[in-house]
Amino acid sequence: MGEKKAEIGKVANMVEPMKLEFREFKVPEPGENCLVVKVIRTNVCGSELHIWRGKHPTKRTGVLGHEMVGVIEKIGPGVTTDFADQPIKVGDRVASAYYRTCLKCKACLRGDFNNCERSIEFWNKKPEEFPHFHGAFASHYYIHPNQYFYKVPDNIPDVVAASANCALSQVYYGLDKGELATGETVVIQGAGGLGLNAVAVAKERGAIVIIIDALKSRLEMAKQFGADYTIDLTEHDTVEKRAELVRSYTDGEGADLGLEVSGVPEAFGEGIYLIRNNGRYVTMGNISPGKVIDFDPGILTRKAIRIIPILRYKPWYLAKALKFQSACIDKYPFESMIDCDFSFENIGEALEKSASREVTRASIVID
Repeated sequence: MGEKKAEIGKVANMVEPMKLEFREFKVPEPGENCLVVKVIRTNVCGSELHIWRGKHPTKRTGVLGHEMVGVIEKIGPGVTTDFADQPIKVGDRVASAYYRTCLKCKACLRGDFNNCERSIEFWNKKPEEFPHFHGAFASHYYIHPNQYFYKVPDNIPDVVAASANCALSQVYYGLDKGELATGETVVIQGAGGLGLNAVAVAKERGAIVIIIDALKSRLEMAKQFGADYTIDLTEHDTVEKRAELVRSYTDGEGADLGLEVSGVPEAFGEGIYLIRNNGRYVTMGNISPGKVIDFDPGILTRKAIRIIPILRYKPWYLAKALKFQSACIDKYPFESMIDCDFSFENIGEALEKSASREVTRASIVID
């Protein structure tokens, strides 16, 4: 008998900001404690857009994509369960954290797994570097040792599961860190994928939700997720007007908690005006250093607002996110959050239309 023909996979490689090329590589055999996953769906997240536009401080090339759901194709030695101890087999759907946790660096030894010093050593690398499939904008995805992954519950459609990492996991973790409680009011800056997921999580906690965005279509979607109040940036076009409106919804005080997921630097400067005295402010949208804004530290101090920056999430929040989706799948319009599908060959178009905000959330369907 002849030797089995090697399986060939494909990647969409960013050779420079705003420029893609498609390349093919042999699908590798997984090493010890590793998996090879066939990608089903992958989304365009705000992080990809930062890199695509050339705004990331270090990432200028490589295979993008990290929000995804896939099917296990190859299982390496030593892997028998997911990170919730559920048995796995070839053909199971899984979602994976897009970063690994080394368990040995100073951050990991403190328990700061989301800030692991080696977390992104395999992230968005050039595809010629083994094992080639470093990002989810590809036919396959390689899961490394200590890279948390979880089986996807059967009742979650692919289009929903793809958003568990990172949009839902991120805001779930952020609202936990912000200690959002029943009866409190949260003001969310940005009604993209993270903002819409945050509305659902906040409503399940019994919170009152105010959300701000410039696109009416996004604000309408936020209402479908249960937002109590929406603020259109184009109608209320100054910080003072928006702050006054937030106070009118909160007995003159301001929100208990602010959540910045817009990625707009000026939003951070605005946030402290929307929050009550002794409130909390979670910021996670602004991830690109070097964007400087005017900021009033005296307002921050006098209002005694606690700033809580969030980078990534504890990896087990992906399991929490999947359970949340499974429990609430018939309650919130998760599927409607993805408003446009693209083929693998049209990933460039998906990035461009996402960057121009023609679509709220783009998803790439991998054949």
